[in-house]
Amino acid sequence: MRHLVVQQLRGDFLRRLLLIAFPIALQTMLFSSRSLVDILMLGQLGEMEVAAIGIAGKALFVATIMLFGVTTGGALLTAQYWGAGNQRGVQQSTALTITMTTITATICGGLFLVFPEFVIGLATDSAPVITLGAEYLAITSVSLFAVAWGSSIAVGLRAMHQPGVSTFFSAIGIALNMFLNWVLIFGNLGAPAMGIAGAAWATLVSGLVEVGLLYSFLYGRKHLLALDLSVFSEACQWVLVKRFLKLSLPTTFNHLAWSMGIFVYHAIIGQVSVQGLAALSVITPIESFALAMLIGVSNAAAVMIGNQLGANKMEEAYQQAWAVSIFNVLCGVMVAIIMLLSKNLVLDLFSALSPDTRELTENFFTILAVMVVIRTIPMTMIVGVLRAGGDIRFCFYQDIAAQWMIGLPFTAIVALVLKLPLEWVYASLVVEELVKWVGSILRVRSKAWMNNLVA
Repeated sequence: MRHLVVQQLRGDFLRRLLLIAFPIALQTMLFSSRSLVDILMLGQLGEMEVAAIGIAGKALFVATIMLFGVTTGGALLTAQYWGAGNQRGVQQSTALTITMTTITATICGGLFLVFPEFVIGLATDSAPVITLGAEYLAITSVSLFAVAWGSSIAVGLRAMHQPGVSTFFSAIGIALNMFLNWVLIFGNLGAPAMGIAGAAWATLVSGLVEVGLLYSFLYGRKHLLALDLSVFSEACQWVLVKRFLKLSLPTTFNHLAWSMGIFVYHAIIGQVSVQGLAALSVITPIESFALAMLIGVSNAAAVMIGNQLGANKMEEAYQQAWAVSIFNVLCGVMVAIIMLLSKNLVLDLFSALSPDTRELTENFFTILAVMVVIRTIPMTMIVGVLRAGGDIRFCFYQDIAAQWMIGLPFTAIVALVLKLPLEWVYASLVVEELVKWVGSILRVRSKAWMNNLVA
């Protein structure tokens, strides 16, 4: 068995995996860079703005993760349809994904638009931070539609081994976001200096332009994913909707529970100090960059293994599951080394941080480098292996147990009862990942996740 796994790493599988993984990793970095650019530019105004956008960004993160959860059902079906050579099935699953993400974006966006102060107030009791964060959240709530429509097409393109298309337009979106930030935050080119509201409008406009260009390209090229109304009509048949929901609802609840847990982690640190919020706001986009390659490999593995399962090549799928897990651990070690070598260079970009906040952020950065390596196995096995076979319920139950029953209570005790330093509070976030190590490895070994969903 070990020989067969190593053979997968030496063969054509690794080359095809990386061809899909690199564009996804780049797209993840581009997506994360929106918040990073906002924090870098707003950091020139003050730490209150950094803390505010950090909390608002976490709220948007919860909604975005929910949307990604909805797309997971479509991604599983599309990958297996593509592996089975069923192009109409690819179109139907993509149409259904667009429909469901639009509904989700409407619900979440409406909540953020109507009750922004309440949402920000969940994480802090600082009045200036609540005011600034609510302003940013209300404007960017509409950008969730851009996330919904863009991510729905992106998962379809990944399943077809064409992730570079959506990545290209993501690059255009982030370039426009940077330009609009420069114009609207500081009042360049004759525009009014809008501060945090300018960053919000830049995020909204660049996201809508990016999605508009992506869809224009697909329809201009008469791409397979340039869907007409007849596809949406076919996709909304109850039998197809029921199967989609069977896959998507557990994943969506899984993503919602997990992302809300991340928000609660953020809130726990926020209850300790605003300084901790500012440090965490800086670390969060850096974390997304650090995990980008691991996320890319995991999502690429979901496509590759999903293709194999859809084609009933079960033994190849099992070998590839272990091969990609080993490969992602090696990637995690390399990323951690690069992070430690470049720590001062990266943090020097955030020149507005006070000396105390800078010191705290440096300590968070070092802890994050270690956490990156620890997260490799759970991320690969959950995102890239178990979900590829539709093993959604196990992932959901494991996340609930690891995060809500173990990780969050442990962190709350460290922060609010023991009142240990913030570095210890941040480091305690790794507890849930250690629990997932055990559960994920045992589940992959059981082979219970290996299912053909489109037979």
